[in-house]
Amino acid sequence: MRLVIARCSVDYSGRLNAHLPLATRLLVHKGDGSLLVHSDGGSYKPLNWMSPPCTLTVEEPSGEGVAEQWRVTHAKTGDALVVRIHEILHDSTHELGIDPGLQKDGVEADLQRLLAEQVGVIGEGLTLVRREFPTAIGPVDLLLRDPAGGTIAVEVKRRGDIDGVEQLTRYLELLGRDPHLAPVSGVFAAQEIKPQAKVLANDRGIRCVTLDYDEMKGIESGAPRLF
Repeated sequence: MRLVIARCSVDYSGRLNAHLPLATRLLVHKGDGSLLVHSDGGSYKPLNWMSPPCTLTVEEPSGEGVAEQWRVTHAKTGDALVVRIHEILHDSTHELGIDPGLQKDGVEADLQRLLAEQVGVIGEGLTLVRREFPTAIGPVDLLLRDPAGGTIAVEVKRRGDIDGVEQLTRYLELLGRDPHLAPVSGVFAAQEIKPQAKVLANDRGIRCVTLDYDEMKGIESGAPRLF
């Protein structure tokens, strides 16, 4: 990645035309060929850019006071971004290597793991039978036993909506046919549950539990919030 801070003007031509007058800006030329033009504001969003596939070529400068001129051309559309550099204040190149990608905190797998370790969040006296309990239509996130010997199927979502309730309903219908598991009740657990999902779950006899992920990460004794 090349980072250049320069006094420059920028012109975009193609499907639309745009002009950035002379000012000091940050030019980011990435390894995938893309070029982004940033100001000292606007957060992450560049003022203008060219996405790959594109190529950068250095042209003969045109215009008064232009020391260096770049043309970035899109390979498919032919759109062009022309950067006329008057003065370079900083120029550095850095090898970043292969990026491992974003690892999100609090996704469904993390919630499922934490809930399996803290089944008391669902109710007192429960024990874990298995995570990812297999069925013919897919795995149930958590299968629990209550003190009376009943089975509880738990569907875990980051954000709970009607589709999640429908999914749990199908699991309950299937699991209820197994005499070794019946009777089977359902719990819909999520960080956030939409009102429509709560209404549908209540109509089908499914209990909803709202999960506090931050609390679960450091929980000592938790109490569920029921709706």
